[in-house]
Amino acid sequence: MPGFEFFGEEERKEVNDVLETGILMRYGFDGPRKGIWKSKELEAAICKTFGTGYAQLTSSGTAALTTAMAALGIGVGDEVIMPAFTFVASFEAVLSMGAVPVLVDIDETLTLDPKAVKAAITPKTKCIMPVHMCGSMADLDALKTICDEHQIILLEDACQSIGGTYKGKHLGTIGHAGTFSFDFVKTITCGEGGVVMTNDQNVYTKCDAFTDHGHDHLGVDRGADLHPFLGYNFRISELHAAVGLAQIRKLNTFLAIQRKHNQILRSYMEQVPGISFRVVPDPSGDSASFLSWFLPSQAHTEKAIEALKAAGIFAGNFYWFANNWHYIKKWDHLKNVQSLYALNDAQQNALKKLQTIEFKASDSIMSRCVSTAISLVWTEEQVHAKGAQFLKVLKEALS
Repeated sequence: MPGFEFFGEEERKEVNDVLETGILMRYGFDGPRKGIWKSKELEAAICKTFGTGYAQLTSSGTAALTTAMAALGIGVGDEVIMPAFTFVASFEAVLSMGAVPVLVDIDETLTLDPKAVKAAITPKTKCIMPVHMCGSMADLDALKTICDEHQIILLEDACQSIGGTYKGKHLGTIGHAGTFSFDFVKTITCGEGGVVMTNDQNVYTKCDAFTDHGHDHLGVDRGADLHPFLGYNFRISELHAAVGLAQIRKLNTFLAIQRKHNQILRSYMEQVPGISFRVVPDPSGDSASFLSWFLPSQAHTEKAIEALKAAGIFAGNFYWFANNWHYIKKWDHLKNVQSLYALNDAQQNALKKLQTIEFKASDSIMSRCVSTAISLVWTEEQVHAKGAQFLKVLKEALS
Protein backbone atom coordinates (compact mmCIF):
# COMPACT_ATOMS: atom_id res chain seq x y z
CA MET A 1 0.00 0.00 0.00
CA PRO A 2 -0.33 2.18 -1.96
CA GLY A 3 -0.39 1.48 -5.69
CA PHE A 4 1.77 4.48 -6.60
CA GLU A 5 4.72 2.46 -5.31
CA PHE A 6 4.35 0.24 -8.39
CA PHE A 7 3.79 2.99 -10.96
CA GLY A 8 5.59 2.06 -14.18
CA GLU A 9 5.48 1.30 -17.87
CA GLU A 10 1.98 -0.20 -17.74
CA GLU A 11 0.49 3.08 -16.50
CA ARG A 12 2.51 5.12 -18.98
CA LYS A 13 1.29 2.96 -21.86
CA GLU A 14 -2.38 3.44 -20.93
CA VAL A 15 -1.94 7.20 -20.46
CA ASN A 16 -0.08 7.51 -23.76
CA ASP A 17 -2.99 5.83 -25.54
CA VAL A 18 -5.12 8.78 -24.43
CA LEU A 19 -2.49 11.43 -25.15
CA GLU A 20 -2.08 10.16 -28.68
CA THR A 21 -5.75 10.84 -29.40
CA GLY A 22 -5.88 14.11 -27.45
CA ILE A 23 -9.37 13.22 -26.16
CA LEU A 24 -9.12 13.58 -22.39
CA MET A 25 -12.88 13.66 -21.69
CA ARG A 26 -14.71 10.41 -21.03
CA TYR A 27 -17.81 11.30 -23.08
CA GLY A 28 -18.27 12.16 -26.76
CA PHE A 29 -15.75 12.88 -29.51
CA ASP A 30 -16.34 9.38 -30.83
CA GLY A 31 -14.38 9.77 -34.06
CA PRO A 32 -11.18 11.46 -32.84
CA ARG A 33 -10.82 9.15 -29.87
CA LYS A 34 -10.19 6.21 -32.24
CA GLY A 35 -11.89 3.63 -30.09
CA ILE A 36 -10.05 4.61 -26.89
CA TRP A 37 -12.52 4.50 -23.97
CA LYS A 38 -10.44 4.08 -20.81
CA SER A 39 -13.26 4.99 -18.41
CA LYS A 40 -15.59 2.39 -19.91
CA GLU A 41 -12.79 -0.20 -19.82
CA LEU A 42 -12.04 0.54 -16.17
CA GLU A 43 -15.72 0.34 -15.17
CA ALA A 44 -15.98 -3.05 -16.87
CA ALA A 45 -12.79 -4.20 -15.14
CA ILE A 46 -14.16 -3.07 -11.76
CA CYS A 47 -17.37 -5.06 -12.31
CA LYS A 48 -15.39 -8.18 -13.25
CA THR A 49 -12.73 -7.85 -10.54
CA PHE A 50 -15.01 -7.08 -7.62
CA GLY A 51 -18.14 -8.94 -8.68
CA THR A 52 -20.49 -5.98 -8.80
CA GLY A 53 -23.28 -5.51 -11.30
CA TYR A 54 -22.55 -1.87 -12.07
CA ALA A 55 -19.75 0.64 -11.58
CA GLN A 56 -19.82 4.41 -12.07
CA LEU A 57 -16.48 6.21 -11.98
CA THR A 58 -16.24 9.62 -10.32
CA SER A 59 -13.66 12.35 -9.83
CA SER A 60 -12.89 11.29 -6.23
CA GLY A 61 -13.95 9.02 -3.40
CA THR A 62 -15.79 11.97 -1.83
CA ALA A 63 -17.70 12.49 -5.08
CA ALA A 64 -18.49 8.76 -5.11
CA LEU A 65 -20.02 8.93 -1.62
CA THR A 66 -21.99 12.05 -2.51
CA THR A 67 -23.24 10.46 -5.73
CA ALA A 68 -24.24 7.24 -3.96
CA MET A 69 -26.23 9.16 -1.35
CA ALA A 70 -28.03 11.18 -4.02
CA ALA A 71 -28.90 8.03 -5.97
CA LEU A 72 -30.13 6.32 -2.80
CA GLY A 73 -32.40 9.28 -1.99
CA ILE A 74 -30.54 10.49 1.10
CA GLY A 75 -31.15 14.20 1.67
CA VAL A 76 -32.27 17.01 3.96
CA GLY A 77 -33.34 15.85 7.41
CA ASP A 78 -32.16 12.26 6.95
CA GLU A 79 -29.73 10.88 9.51
CA VAL A 80 -26.71 8.83 8.46
CA ILE A 81 -25.04 6.76 11.19
CA MET A 82 -21.26 6.64 10.77
CA PRO A 83 -18.19 5.92 12.92
CA ALA A 84 -16.24 8.42 15.00
CA PHE A 85 -13.07 7.04 13.37
CA THR A 86 -13.07 7.69 9.62
CA PHE A 87 -11.73 10.20 7.12
CA VAL A 88 -13.28 13.68 6.97
CA ALA A 89 -14.67 12.95 3.49
CA SER A 90 -17.27 10.63 5.04
CA PHE A 91 -19.06 13.36 6.94
CA GLU A 92 -18.34 15.96 4.23
CA ALA A 93 -20.37 13.89 1.78
CA VAL A 94 -23.25 13.54 4.25
CA LEU A 95 -23.34 17.28 4.88
CA SER A 96 -23.20 18.07 1.16
CA MET A 97 -26.50 16.25 0.72
CA GLY A 98 -28.20 18.25 3.46
CA ALA A 99 -28.29 15.14 5.65
CA VAL A 100 -27.17 14.82 9.26
CA PRO A 101 -24.08 12.80 10.23
CA VAL A 102 -24.71 10.84 13.43
CA LEU A 103 -21.35 9.75 14.82
CA VAL A 104 -21.18 6.72 17.10
CA ASP A 105 -18.53 4.65 18.85
CA ILE A 106 -16.32 2.05 17.24
CA ASP A 107 -15.19 -1.28 18.67
CA GLU A 108 -11.87 -3.09 18.28
CA THR A 109 -12.61 -3.78 14.62
CA LEU A 110 -11.82 -0.03 14.31
CA THR A 111 -15.21 0.27 12.63
CA LEU A 112 -18.84 0.70 13.70
CA ASP A 113 -19.87 -0.98 16.95
CA PRO A 114 -23.24 -2.60 16.14
CA LYS A 115 -24.46 -1.96 19.70
CA ALA A 116 -23.73 1.76 19.31
CA VAL A 117 -25.49 1.75 15.95
CA LYS A 118 -28.63 0.20 17.44
CA ALA A 119 -28.70 2.80 20.21
CA ALA A 120 -28.44 5.66 17.70
CA ILE A 121 -31.38 4.71 15.46
CA THR A 122 -34.26 7.20 15.37
CA PRO A 123 -37.27 7.63 13.07
CA LYS A 124 -35.04 9.91 10.94
CA THR A 125 -32.32 7.31 10.38
CA LYS A 126 -32.08 6.72 6.62
CA CYS A 127 -28.69 5.06 6.27
CA ILE A 128 -25.99 3.19 8.13
CA MET A 129 -22.57 3.86 6.65
CA PRO A 130 -19.79 1.55 7.85
CA VAL A 131 -16.33 2.81 6.96
CA HIS A 132 -13.96 -0.10 6.41
CA MET A 133 -10.88 1.63 7.81
CA CYS A 134 -7.24 0.64 7.29
CA GLY A 135 -7.92 -2.25 4.94
CA SER A 136 -10.27 -4.35 7.06
CA MET A 137 -14.00 -4.64 7.52
CA ALA A 138 -16.91 -3.91 9.81
CA ASP A 139 -19.14 -6.66 11.22
CA LEU A 140 -21.33 -6.65 8.14
CA ASP A 141 -23.61 -9.50 9.24
CA ALA A 142 -24.61 -7.56 12.34
CA LEU A 143 -25.04 -4.28 10.44
CA LYS A 144 -27.05 -5.91 7.64
CA THR A 145 -29.35 -7.45 10.24
CA ILE A 146 -29.95 -4.03 11.79
CA CYS A 147 -30.61 -2.49 8.38
CA ASP A 148 -33.06 -5.24 7.46
CA GLU A 149 -34.91 -4.95 10.77
CA HIS A 150 -35.37 -1.20 10.41
CA GLN A 151 -35.55 -0.97 6.60
CA ILE A 152 -32.46 1.23 6.51
CA ILE A 153 -30.00 1.69 3.65
CA LEU A 154 -26.54 0.11 4.02
CA LEU A 155 -23.92 2.21 2.21
CA GLU A 156 -20.34 0.94 2.44
CA ASP A 157 -17.53 3.47 2.51
CA ALA A 158 -14.88 1.03 1.36
CA CYS A 159 -12.47 3.72 0.19
CA GLN A 160 -9.65 2.38 2.38
CA SER A 161 -10.26 -1.32 1.82
CA ILE A 162 -9.91 -2.02 -1.89
CA GLY A 163 -9.44 -5.76 -2.39
CA GLY A 164 -10.74 -6.74 1.04
CA THR A 165 -13.51 -9.32 1.25
CA TYR A 166 -16.12 -10.49 3.74
CA LYS A 167 -17.24 -14.12 3.55
CA GLY A 168 -16.26 -14.31 -0.09
CA LYS A 169 -17.76 -11.00 -1.23
CA HIS A 170 -15.72 -7.89 -1.94
CA LEU A 171 -16.10 -4.99 0.46
CA GLY A 172 -18.11 -2.27 -1.24
CA THR A 173 -20.39 -4.77 -3.00
CA ILE A 174 -22.40 -6.03 -0.02
CA GLY A 175 -24.65 -3.07 0.81
CA HIS A 176 -27.16 -1.21 -1.35
CA ALA A 177 -24.11 0.59 -2.76
CA GLY A 178 -20.44 0.94 -1.96
CA THR A 179 -17.58 3.25 -2.83
CA PHE A 180 -13.84 3.17 -3.43
CA SER A 181 -11.36 6.02 -3.56
CA PHE A 182 -8.60 5.93 -6.14
CA ASP A 183 -6.61 8.88 -4.82
CA PHE A 184 -2.82 8.87 -4.77
CA VAL A 185 -2.39 6.89 -1.54
CA LYS A 186 -5.05 4.21 -2.02
CA THR A 187 -4.35 0.55 -2.85
CA ILE A 188 -5.25 1.26 -6.48
CA THR A 189 -4.59 4.81 -7.62
CA CYS A 190 -5.86 6.84 -10.55
CA GLY A 191 -4.04 9.89 -9.15
CA GLU A 192 -7.53 11.15 -8.32
CA GLY A 193 -10.78 9.26 -8.71
CA GLY A 194 -13.42 7.08 -7.16
CA VAL A 195 -16.24 4.70 -8.01
CA VAL A 196 -19.78 3.84 -6.92
CA MET A 197 -20.58 0.13 -7.10
CA THR A 198 -24.07 -1.33 -6.89
CA ASN A 199 -26.12 -4.31 -8.00
CA ASP A 200 -29.22 -2.13 -8.41
CA GLN A 201 -29.67 -0.95 -12.01
CA ASN A 202 -31.90 1.94 -10.93
CA VAL A 203 -29.24 3.23 -8.52
CA TYR A 204 -26.59 2.90 -11.22
CA THR A 205 -28.68 4.79 -13.80
CA LYS A 206 -29.09 7.65 -11.34
CA CYS A 207 -25.35 7.68 -10.57
CA ASP A 208 -24.52 7.73 -14.28
CA ALA A 209 -26.58 10.85 -14.86
CA PHE A 210 -25.87 12.60 -11.55
CA THR A 211 -22.11 12.62 -12.16
CA ASP A 212 -22.55 14.37 -15.54
CA HIS A 213 -24.92 17.30 -14.96
CA GLY A 214 -27.97 15.03 -15.14
CA HIS A 215 -27.35 13.82 -18.73
CA ASP A 216 -29.34 10.65 -19.38
CA HIS A 217 -26.72 9.34 -21.87
CA LEU A 218 -29.44 7.63 -23.89
CA GLY A 219 -28.70 9.17 -27.28
CA VAL A 220 -25.77 9.10 -29.66
CA ASP A 221 -25.23 12.85 -29.22
CA ARG A 222 -24.44 13.90 -25.66
CA GLY A 223 -25.36 17.48 -26.51
CA ALA A 224 -28.92 16.38 -27.22
CA ASP A 225 -29.31 14.31 -24.02
CA LEU A 226 -32.33 14.90 -21.83
CA HIS A 227 -31.89 15.83 -18.17
CA PRO A 228 -34.40 13.94 -16.02
CA PHE A 229 -33.00 15.49 -12.83
CA LEU A 230 -30.30 17.81 -11.51
CA GLY A 231 -26.71 16.65 -11.48
CA TYR A 232 -23.16 17.85 -10.98
CA ASN A 233 -19.79 17.50 -12.66
CA PHE A 234 -18.21 14.58 -10.82
CA ARG A 235 -16.71 13.07 -13.99
CA ILE A 236 -13.37 11.27 -14.05
CA SER A 237 -11.02 12.09 -16.94
CA GLU A 238 -9.68 9.57 -19.42
CA LEU A 239 -6.14 10.23 -18.17
CA HIS A 240 -7.06 9.29 -14.60
CA ALA A 241 -9.05 6.25 -15.75
CA ALA A 242 -6.08 5.12 -17.84
CA VAL A 243 -3.86 5.02 -14.76
CA GLY A 244 -6.49 3.03 -12.87
CA LEU A 245 -6.85 0.55 -15.70
CA ALA A 246 -3.18 -0.38 -15.42
CA GLN A 247 -3.39 -0.46 -11.63
CA ILE A 248 -6.40 -2.76 -11.34
CA ARG A 249 -4.51 -5.41 -13.32
CA LYS A 250 -1.88 -5.40 -10.56
CA LEU A 251 -4.32 -5.68 -7.65
CA ASN A 252 -3.71 -9.36 -6.91
CA THR A 253 0.03 -8.69 -6.83
CA PHE A 254 -0.48 -5.77 -4.44
CA LEU A 255 -2.65 -7.87 -2.11
CA ALA A 256 -0.25 -10.82 -2.09
CA ILE A 257 2.68 -8.59 -1.16
CA GLN A 258 0.71 -6.74 1.51
CA ARG A 259 -0.49 -9.94 3.15
CA LYS A 260 2.98 -11.49 3.13
CA HIS A 261 4.65 -8.40 4.62
CA ASN A 262 1.85 -7.89 7.13
CA GLN A 263 2.17 -11.45 8.45
CA ILE A 264 5.96 -11.25 8.76
CA LEU A 265 5.78 -7.98 10.68
CA ARG A 266 3.01 -9.31 12.91
CA SER A 267 5.12 -12.38 13.79
CA TYR A 268 7.63 -10.03 15.47
CA MET A 269 5.02 -7.80 17.11
CA GLU A 270 3.34 -10.85 18.64
CA GLN A 271 6.48 -11.37 20.72
CA VAL A 272 6.07 -8.03 22.51
CA PRO A 273 4.31 -8.52 25.87
CA GLY A 274 1.13 -6.48 26.16
CA ILE A 275 0.50 -5.98 22.44
CA SER A 276 -2.79 -7.13 20.91
CA PHE A 277 -4.24 -6.65 17.46
CA ARG A 278 -7.35 -5.25 15.84
CA VAL A 279 -10.32 -7.60 15.56
CA VAL A 280 -10.92 -8.65 11.95
CA PRO A 281 -14.41 -10.15 11.44
CA ASP A 282 -13.15 -12.22 8.48
CA PRO A 283 -9.34 -12.59 8.76
CA SER A 284 -9.06 -14.18 5.33
CA GLY A 285 -10.56 -11.05 3.80
CA ASP A 286 -8.20 -8.48 5.33
CA SER A 287 -6.50 -6.56 2.53
CA ALA A 288 -3.56 -6.20 4.95
CA SER A 289 -2.70 -2.64 3.91
CA PHE A 290 -2.14 -1.84 7.61
CA LEU A 291 -1.15 -3.78 10.70
CA SER A 292 -3.13 -2.17 13.53
CA TRP A 293 -2.04 -2.97 17.07
CA PHE A 294 -2.96 -1.99 20.62
CA LEU A 295 -1.05 -1.41 23.82
CA PRO A 296 -2.54 -1.77 27.32
CA SER A 297 -3.01 1.97 27.96
CA GLN A 298 -2.62 5.43 26.46
CA ALA A 299 0.48 5.97 28.59
CA HIS A 300 2.06 2.75 27.28
CA THR A 301 1.20 3.75 23.71
CA GLU A 302 2.67 7.24 23.98
CA LYS A 303 5.82 5.83 25.57
CA ALA A 304 6.17 3.28 22.75
CA ILE A 305 5.68 5.96 20.10
CA GLU A 306 8.36 8.16 21.63
CA ALA A 307 10.75 5.20 21.72
CA LEU A 308 10.07 4.41 18.04
CA LYS A 309 10.60 8.05 17.12
CA ALA A 310 13.86 8.20 19.08
CA ALA A 311 15.05 5.11 17.21
CA GLY A 312 14.12 6.75 13.91
CA ILE A 313 11.64 4.04 12.91
CA PHE A 314 8.22 5.62 13.50
CA ALA A 315 7.77 6.85 9.91
CA GLY A 316 4.87 5.06 8.22
CA ASN A 317 3.07 4.54 11.53
CA PHE A 318 -0.09 6.39 12.49
CA TYR A 319 -1.39 7.35 15.93
CA TRP A 320 -4.91 8.23 14.87
CA PHE A 321 -5.91 9.52 18.31
CA ALA A 322 -3.83 12.65 17.68
CA ASN A 323 -4.46 12.83 13.92
CA ASN A 324 -6.25 15.85 12.46
CA TRP A 325 -8.02 14.07 9.60
CA HIS A 326 -9.31 10.79 10.96
CA TYR A 327 -10.70 10.99 14.49
CA ILE A 328 -13.42 13.11 16.06
CA LYS A 329 -11.10 14.30 18.84
CA LYS A 330 -9.48 16.81 16.44
CA TRP A 331 -12.48 17.73 14.29
CA ASP A 332 -13.07 21.16 15.79
CA HIS A 333 -14.15 22.56 12.41
CA LEU A 334 -17.00 20.03 12.41
CA LYS A 335 -18.05 20.49 16.03
CA ASN A 336 -17.88 24.30 15.75
CA VAL A 337 -19.81 24.33 12.44
CA GLN A 338 -17.05 26.21 10.61
CA SER A 339 -18.70 26.12 7.19
CA LEU A 340 -18.26 28.57 4.32
CA TYR A 341 -21.93 28.11 3.45
CA ALA A 342 -25.06 27.93 5.57
CA LEU A 343 -26.01 24.51 6.88
CA ASN A 344 -29.63 23.68 7.63
CA ASP A 345 -30.95 23.83 11.19
CA ALA A 346 -30.90 20.06 11.73
CA GLN A 347 -27.27 19.90 10.64
CA GLN A 348 -26.20 22.82 12.82
CA ASN A 349 -27.94 21.41 15.88
CA ALA A 350 -26.43 17.96 15.39
CA LEU A 351 -22.91 19.31 14.93
CA LYS A 352 -23.11 21.58 17.96
CA LYS A 353 -24.33 18.61 19.97
CA LEU A 354 -21.04 16.88 19.16
CA GLN A 355 -19.30 19.43 21.39
CA THR A 356 -20.84 17.75 24.44
CA ILE A 357 -21.00 14.10 23.39
CA GLU A 358 -18.31 11.86 24.86
CA PHE A 359 -16.92 8.95 22.88
CA LYS A 360 -15.40 7.09 25.80
CA ALA A 361 -15.39 3.66 24.16
CA SER A 362 -13.73 5.01 21.02
CA ASP A 363 -11.23 7.08 23.03
CA SER A 364 -10.25 3.98 24.98
CA ILE A 365 -9.55 2.13 21.74
CA MET A 366 -7.96 4.88 19.65
CA SER A 367 -5.70 6.13 22.44
CA ARG A 368 -4.09 2.65 22.50
CA CYS A 369 -3.94 2.06 18.75
CA VAL A 370 -1.10 2.41 16.26
CA SER A 371 -1.48 1.46 12.60
CA THR A 372 1.61 0.49 10.61
CA ALA A 373 1.31 1.01 6.84
CA ILE A 374 2.53 -1.95 4.82
CA SER A 375 4.77 -1.00 1.90
CA LEU A 376 4.79 -2.84 -1.41
CA VAL A 377 8.43 -2.02 -2.09
CA TRP A 378 9.98 -3.49 1.05
CA THR A 379 12.11 -6.53 0.40
CA GLU A 380 11.48 -9.56 2.59
CA GLU A 381 14.81 -8.88 4.30
CA GLN A 382 13.71 -5.31 5.05
CA VAL A 383 10.44 -6.52 6.58
CA HIS A 384 12.34 -8.89 8.87
CA ALA A 385 14.78 -6.11 9.79
CA LYS A 386 11.91 -3.73 10.55
CA GLY A 387 10.19 -6.37 12.65
CA ALA A 388 13.37 -7.06 14.61
CA GLN A 389 13.82 -3.33 15.24
CA PHE A 390 10.24 -2.96 16.44
CA LEU A 391 10.61 -5.98 18.71
CA LYS A 392 13.79 -4.68 20.30
CA VAL A 393 12.62 -1.06 20.78
CA LEU A 394 9.14 -1.93 22.04
CA LYS A 395 10.37 -4.59 24.49
CA GLU A 396 12.83 -2.13 25.97
CA ALA A 397 10.28 0.70 26.10
CA LEU A 398 7.61 -1.40 27.73
CA SER A 399 9.73 -3.39 30.15
